[in-house]
Amino acid sequence: MDPTNGPEDSVLVERAQAGDKEAFGQLVERHESKVYGLCLKMLGNAEDAEDCLQEVFMKAYEALPRFRQEAKFSTWIYRIATNACLMRLRKKKLQTVPLDRPMNVAGESLPREVPDWSTDPSSDLMNEELSGVLTQHINELRPDNRIVFVLRDIHGLSTEDTAGILGLSVPAVKSRLHRARLYLRERLEDYFARGTSPA
Repeated sequence: MDPTNGPEDSVLVERAQAGDKEAFGQLVERHESKVYGLCLKMLGNAEDAEDCLQEVFMKAYEALPRFRQEAKFSTWIYRIATNACLMRLRKKKLQTVPLDRPMNVAGESLPREVPDWSTDPSSDLMNEELSGVLTQHINELRPDNRIVFVLRDIHGLSTEDTAGILGLSVPAVKSRLHRARLYLRERLEDYFARGTSPA
C-alpha cells in the first residue's frame, strides 16, 4: 500500500496525540524513507543512518504531545532529524575541509559561476563513479553547510522551509548553500579536468 495515500498528516497527528499508535505508525511509514535519506547523506554510512532514524522517531513520539502543528509534520520531523544528525557529527568531531581556497584549474583561475543544482539533483549523476565522487565531496562539506545542501538541493525543500527547519534566516541559508555549491563545483571541475579527485 502506498504510504502517501490515506489521511492527511495533520489528521494522523491528532489521532496519534489521542493515543492511536497505528496513526503514528502511518506517519513513520510515510516519512521514514526521506528521513533515512537525510540521515544517510549527513552521516555517510548506513549503520549510523539507521541508528539515527530510530532515534529520530523515538524523539518524535516522545515530543508528539507538545507538537502544536504550527508547522507541517514533515518540517517538524526534518528539524528533529537535522538536530540528531548534527549532534552525532559533533560527537565524532569530523574533520572538515576549508571552503575559502581559491579555485584554480589547470593553472587558470575560473569564474565562480554556481549552477542551480536544485532543478534536478540527480541529473549530473551520469554514472556510478561520478555519484560516488559527488557523495564523497558532499561528506567533506562542513556539517552546517552540508545540511543546507542536503535539505535544499537533494530533498528539494524551499529556502524558506529550510530556514524554518534549521532556525536560520533566509539570507543565512542562501549563504551556506552558495558556499556548499561553490565547494562542490570546484571539486567536480577538478574531477572532470583531471579525471581524478583532488588530493
